[in-house]
Amino acid sequence: MNKGLKNAGLYIFLILVTLVFASSFYKQSYREKNISYTEFLQKIDKGQVEEVLIKDQVVLARTRDDSTRLKIYTPKNDPQLVTRMVDKGVQVRVEQPAESNWWLSFFSPILIPLLIIVLLWIFVIRQAQSGSSQALSFGKSKAKMVMENRPKVTFDDVAGADEAKQELEEIVDFLKSPDKYQALGAKIPKGVLLVGPPGTGKTLIAKAVAGEASVPFFSISGSEFVEMFVGVGASRVRDLFEQAKKHAPCLIFIDEIDAVGRQRGAGLGGGHDEREQTLNQLLIEMDGFEDNHSTIVIAATNRPDILDAALLRPGRFDRQVIVDRPDVEGREKILEVHTKNKPLAKNVKVEVLARRTPGFTGADLSNLANEGALLAARENQKEIQMKHLEEALDRVIAGPEKKTKLITEKEKEITAYHEMGHTLVGRFLEHCDPIHKVTIIPRGMALGLTMSLPEDRVSASKSYLHDQIAMLLGGRIAEEMIFGTEEITTGARNDIERATEIARKMVVEYGMSEKIGPRTVGKKNEQVFLGRDFGDIRNYSEEVAADVDREIRRLLDANHDRAKDLLEHHKHALHEISRLLIERETLDNAQLDELLEQVEGKAPPSKPERKYASWQAKTVKVLEDGETPPTEPVKQENTESAEATQVSADEQTEVLPNDSQPSEETEKV
Repeated sequence: MNKGLKNAGLYIFLILVTLVFASSFYKQSYREKNISYTEFLQKIDKGQVEEVLIKDQVVLARTRDDSTRLKIYTPKNDPQLVTRMVDKGVQVRVEQPAESNWWLSFFSPILIPLLIIVLLWIFVIRQAQSGSSQALSFGKSKAKMVMENRPKVTFDDVAGADEAKQELEEIVDFLKSPDKYQALGAKIPKGVLLVGPPGTGKTLIAKAVAGEASVPFFSISGSEFVEMFVGVGASRVRDLFEQAKKHAPCLIFIDEIDAVGRQRGAGLGGGHDEREQTLNQLLIEMDGFEDNHSTIVIAATNRPDILDAALLRPGRFDRQVIVDRPDVEGREKILEVHTKNKPLAKNVKVEVLARRTPGFTGADLSNLANEGALLAARENQKEIQMKHLEEALDRVIAGPEKKTKLITEKEKEITAYHEMGHTLVGRFLEHCDPIHKVTIIPRGMALGLTMSLPEDRVSASKSYLHDQIAMLLGGRIAEEMIFGTEEITTGARNDIERATEIARKMVVEYGMSEKIGPRTVGKKNEQVFLGRDFGDIRNYSEEVAADVDREIRRLLDANHDRAKDLLEHHKHALHEISRLLIERETLDNAQLDELLEQVEGKAPPSKPERKYASWQAKTVKVLEDGETPPTEPVKQENTESAEATQVSADEQTEVLPNDSQPSEETEKV
């Protein structure tokens, strides 16, 4: 309060001084007009002068027709002047000249501006030192210190990332009780880098660390270091670690570190830019000449490929924790966290939603739960029903329904046959994902959708990719069979694009072509330009390029023929169920199976159940010399399921162009 009053008083004083200074300039700007003594006498004789003021040898006169004051210097002894003015009717006033202070008149033009400059300088310095002004504080760190009295996020709020949570829990435990680690000679990691796709919970885990740790926690974004002034980034890094040392031991969280930690030398031109200077200072602070064992840096990024190698080495970021998309169990736990404060109806089954959302991140699941609550509130419901969450899932995947969109009966019929072509191929091919729903209600940019339920996969088999291509081509084939080649539509554009991409990757990346063999055609070129720019290096001949084209065409044609034969075999079902789809607009999996059984007289084949392997370690007995291992009865197992669960580390790559999308498999028209 006192500080505020002082600042207010200082502001008022500066305003008053400014007004006085301005008024003095105003008075100086109001100047008299100097005329000669002869001209003044002429004006008196003509009767133009109305009033005069005599100050020693200076006469100030005012004319009758002009408000401008005239200034005249008169001779020292002129007794006729006063008589002359009186005779002409001029009003004469005489003023005794005041005693002049020569020193004041000499120094006042210098002292007043100097005083104002000094007061302004004192004001700027005081404001800068108090931190309330940004005039001299642009080099200070903008890191925010997490206060103990604010609402906390704990590890109980983090679900679906058990391994990452365990790594961070160990660091928090080290800060709370370092004795048990130091007794074994263990050193605390200097840095932990959280790596994962957007929305997987990297920042949430850091907030949980702030809530669990009993030490100060500084939070800053990577983009807050570099600004328009040269040297600001490095200065803020130094200031951040100086603050951390004052509160040691402590934690520093840098979100989106790729904004400042990109590989050095990026771009054309010189390598010494402001961002690199900031990165160099960060490298020194984390592991430079001075030891710094009391500060732990936690950083998060979704672009680890563009980070500088010196930043990733042990000693700076000792641990790189992968925060990946959750599996089905993780999604179930995440949904439970996001729905625990929401009134759910008894028919809500979280485990069903978890199975229906492969590829969803924690942010996607949070949005799903919130959309369900909004839909329930729109209907004035007291509880969230399962139908609200299912509708929310469809909205998240494909957008809201557009029942008011105007389409012709012909377009509606073509859409129904197109979607049923996808559905029947996906339903009868063994390795396709289970069909969940088919609809011809427009959603988003699509006129119709065939939704399947992809399972959690880390790799894809050759047979699975073949069936995916066949299913993608099923819509166009159904159009050709029913309406002819002249009536096919542009609705299959996305299907053809995705099928071609899968076939191309099978040939040039996955080594699944017998003619090309197990080789990679083309090489990724990682040129450093504004981070990294990926291009293809042509490391193959024209003959190989022609073979690749022929192999892609062969894969597409072979799966096109497979899908066409299947639809020809089930053509009656294609007609009947498409007609019912036009009437009902939406059919789910149970309704599809029931209709297929009615039309064809037998139930469709069931999909093989996918079994997941357990990663629990088993106890192995060490045999002594001469001891024979015990024999166990041989058990018959489903070899297909076993092969599906065996994944090597180098096979955990992206297998489909849309694998990274947090949504169900959708076919659009």
